[in-house]
Amino acid sequence: MTGNNNVMLYKNRYSCGIVITVCEMIKFEHSVFALPFALTGALLAARYGEGQAWPSVRQIVWIMVAMVSARSAAMTMNRIADVSYDRANPRTRNRALATGTVSISFAWAFTFASAVVLIIAAWRLNRLALELSPVALAVLFLYSYTKRFTMWSHLVLGFCLGMSPAAAWIAIAGALDPRMLILCAAVTLWVGGFDVLYACQDLDFDRRAGLYSVPKRFGVTRALLIARGMHVIMVALLAWLAASFRLPWPAWAGIAVIAALLAYEHSLVHADDLRRLNAAFFAVNGYISLLFLLFWGAAVAVAR
Repeated sequence: MTGNNNVMLYKNRYSCGIVITVCEMIKFEHSVFALPFALTGALLAARYGEGQAWPSVRQIVWIMVAMVSARSAAMTMNRIADVSYDRANPRTRNRALATGTVSISFAWAFTFASAVVLIIAAWRLNRLALELSPVALAVLFLYSYTKRFTMWSHLVLGFCLGMSPAAAWIAIAGALDPRMLILCAAVTLWVGGFDVLYACQDLDFDRRAGLYSVPKRFGVTRALLIARGMHVIMVALLAWLAASFRLPWPAWAGIAVIAALLAYEHSLVHADDLRRLNAAFFAVNGYISLLFLLFWGAAVAVAR
């Protein structure tokens, strides 16, 4: 019995280790970036699309399943596509696929399984969501290769997350309100802007590897200005969206808070000092996403 218990304990520890390694590989905790925007899209759809007070629990659960599985498939595909670059880049050479901790075959299987889960979740939501799920996967997988031929891969990544509020609206309403394209553009510029910041770390490697990026094309100083411009336009788009839905004061308070956090984020990063870039990338953007859901959810709740 003791031997069997030891075997079971080993298997459990091994399984937990694989789960932890995969979650680290796909940066599972970063799901917080897109998920709150998707949930905000669902709230707006329920309030302004179908006239409900709130989405149903079933709808929220399947939206969350779809979002997490879509991101998992996309991130794993990105690691598969970039494995040779990850091995050569000092900043990324310790990633799971680069070190062989996770095999390429396992990564492909995980990508396929995640894509299947997304399609099932879309099917459980409505017909249009199901029909568009392959399109969403195509866009998500395309991003992994864009840095090989365009410096605007940052915006493609942004669009991958920017699709989420529109997808959530479709999941609730079964159709798309054109106003949601404003939020899609805002999220695209938000993500694209902080990805430009993040890419400043890899400027030297991108030059050696022949990859494209805004910092490589314009230099770090101008790249920082471009990222700031993207975030200024993002704030303007959020104001446009709040006005188009005639949202009450919590939405406007949320925009002010987001603008302040973006200003703080940019104050952390300078052309000659990128040491605090991780703090700007992870902590501040996580707060922006969560606070957006909090303030805009409150606005939907008190709207007449």
